[in-house]
Amino acid sequence: MKNTKETGLLSAQVSRRKLVKSSAIGGLVAASGGLSLPFARKAVAQSNTASANTNEKVIWSACTVNCGSRCPLRMHVVDGEIKYVETDNTGDDNYEGLHQVRACLRGRSMRRRVYNADRLKYPMKRVGARGEGKFKRISWEEAFDTIAASMQHIIKDYGNEAIYLNYGTGTLGGTMTRSWPPGSTLIARLMNCCGGYLNHYGDYSTAQIAEGLNYTYGGWADGNSPSDIENSKLVVLFGNNPGETRMSGGGVTYYLEQARQKSDARMIIIDPRYNDTGAGREDEWVPIRPGTDAALASALAYVMIKEDLVDQPFLDKYCVGYDEKTMPAGAPANGHYKAYILGEGADGIAKTPAWASAITGIPADKIIKLGREIGAAKPAYISQGWGPQRHSNGELASRAISMLAILTGNVGINGGNSGAREGSYSLDFVRMPTFENPIQTSISMFLWTDAIVRGPEMTAKRDGVRGKDKLDVPIKMIWNYAGNCLVNQHSEINRTHEILQDDKQCEMIVVIDNHMTASAKYADILLPDCTASEQIDFCLDASAGNMSYVIFADQVIKPRFECKNIYEMTSELAKRMGVEAQFTEGRNQEEWLRHLYKQSQQAMPGLPSFEEFRQQGIYKQRDPEGHHVAYKAFREDPAANPLTTPSGKIEIYSAQLAEKAATWELAKDDVIDPLPIYSAGFESYEDPMVEKFPLQLTGFHYKARAHSTYGNVDLLKAACRQEMWINPMDAKKRGITNGDIVRIFNDRGEVRINAKVTPRMMPGVVALGEGAWYSPDANRVDHAGSINVLTTQRPSPLAKGNPSHSNLVQVTKA
Repeated sequence: MKNTKETGLLSAQVSRRKLVKSSAIGGLVAASGGLSLPFARKAVAQSNTASANTNEKVIWSACTVNCGSRCPLRMHVVDGEIKYVETDNTGDDNYEGLHQVRACLRGRSMRRRVYNADRLKYPMKRVGARGEGKFKRISWEEAFDTIAASMQHIIKDYGNEAIYLNYGTGTLGGTMTRSWPPGSTLIARLMNCCGGYLNHYGDYSTAQIAEGLNYTYGGWADGNSPSDIENSKLVVLFGNNPGETRMSGGGVTYYLEQARQKSDARMIIIDPRYNDTGAGREDEWVPIRPGTDAALASALAYVMIKEDLVDQPFLDKYCVGYDEKTMPAGAPANGHYKAYILGEGADGIAKTPAWASAITGIPADKIIKLGREIGAAKPAYISQGWGPQRHSNGELASRAISMLAILTGNVGINGGNSGAREGSYSLDFVRMPTFENPIQTSISMFLWTDAIVRGPEMTAKRDGVRGKDKLDVPIKMIWNYAGNCLVNQHSEINRTHEILQDDKQCEMIVVIDNHMTASAKYADILLPDCTASEQIDFCLDASAGNMSYVIFADQVIKPRFECKNIYEMTSELAKRMGVEAQFTEGRNQEEWLRHLYKQSQQAMPGLPSFEEFRQQGIYKQRDPEGHHVAYKAFREDPAANPLTTPSGKIEIYSAQLAEKAATWELAKDDVIDPLPIYSAGFESYEDPMVEKFPLQLTGFHYKARAHSTYGNVDLLKAACRQEMWINPMDAKKRGITNGDIVRIFNDRGEVRINAKVTPRMMPGVVALGEGAWYSPDANRVDHAGSINVLTTQRPSPLAKGNPSHSNLVQVTKA
């Protein structure tokens, strides 16, 4: 990012510059493009030095968990103990300036994570069966020696492809501590020094949309920043719920509110559950059956095509495959999108509102009205969250929803969007280098359990293996760093339990974490990690709209118990593996951070000195363009700025997908198609299994947790109880009243939890907040409300991703 002059500093901010003089925390530098030091009136509170009246220190730290935001925390420390936590106090409430990045209640409860009774205290070795949680305390020397010996044995006997880095996002925001993507972690740096590892692609959040829209836009599908909604006339959110998923000051929800106040744009929410983004702020809620978004999008397209509401010049100039004249060579006659919608394609079915109504549960007249409104409003901000794609037909759904933005020509303009999730402005801050992986093979992050039990049977065309035609060896060793996806966040927990209990298959599991999670109980060697409060790191934001920032997360307290940070652990293992010099390059953690900071200063000249930044705690910079507009350059000149698709254009019809559809081995109900069609997928409301399991179960992100992180904080559990949401009509049929304990079950397992009977859930659908900590009894019945007892390990067709919201269940009163 080129250094540009800050255009959004408020006059109040400018006036405060006059108040700042040289002091223990320095002065406010008029940084080009960013806030260099905090405001004088907050100086004492923000200082890392002791207060004049007490021995209290206020030290900047951060919440680095995977919630989509990254928030600063100011820790109040007395005698080496955190007493309470505050958040950002630089800037103000105006999102046109360098606004405050206020942590939510989760981040502000960080002290309760640091001092939690579940904290791992010292290295341990398993003595019982995996999953029993029986361990004995060992020394760090024994732990390192055991791991190194296991690595050497597995590399010698099976090769590096047998060692796998499991998915973990518990420290996603860090630099040294970063836990995802796997290739950017210190575990990857260590393994790359030792010959490499089996990598994974995709993620549990976005596997299907990332893969699906890759064939539409090329690469990761970008979106306009939510601040740009101030230029919109209409906001349409398909399963996009920032009120619960992006609720902090670094997130989207405040951008959405403030931008709508300026534009007075109507907001329509399409979701099976009346979510908190609505909560009276929306203009219309359209309940929809889970997994049927592509049917709705197709019917909306039918209305817009029939009533001449599509942007034909845009489709002709920028797109491939809308109609016959832009189809690629070799494509079948009437194989284009328009033919599919009008019933002139292969299936011969017109995608009328009546057709879609029977599928989605939305009245046909409402679909007609919605199609006309979307077609007439320009610019319109059409956006999808990551819930609609987390289905067995998620790749098709993500492409179909984006068609609404494409048909109306809302791509690449202010106030519009690509149909993907919102985008944001970002800074060129340098992260820790990890070297190149000598092993080119990768699998879907969702199929690691399969790779344990049938690794050499997994192929490119059946299982999505990349880098080679098939795996040569099964997974024999797993690194599980800062993640609960070994068990809690991975589907079909009971199957995973059975696979992991056999330690002759996967021979070594190393878990590095802060707490005794469900996943930690399956470790062979369990290593206690430092929290963010116990070490120094830089923390980068994720979804901050048109302002980006970096947090200096300083060491607040000494590591508790025998905890070590990930750099110390990997350095010790590198020494035992004979690669210490290559791994450390002679630097400790702070020396690495200073080295990376110097490189970042070259890319971002507005950054202050390292010590000034340490005192200041946060560096903010506004987007010099005002708002991030996805594909703006492409819209302005598609020849000079082509997309990375094969044609360089938006591909409504994908020849690449046509080839995959013809050559891949697909199971029954698995569909790959060159067009963004509707296909019900497996475990849909149309599945014959509904006779036995008549309710669709969907998950949602719960405010009391960031996935499973903070799931052991009692204060948050009390504030937001884990409950199963059910419509009064469905509850009445089953004799269920609000607060009753209910059984949720299918052939994969059973969960018992309290019911929340509410009209905020559409009939025929129940919902559980994901991330509750799995708590089974002797019969493996979960009593915490862990949705992954009930989800399937069958992957989606194209991305081989997790269809966590495609579930059929029955519910009865317990």
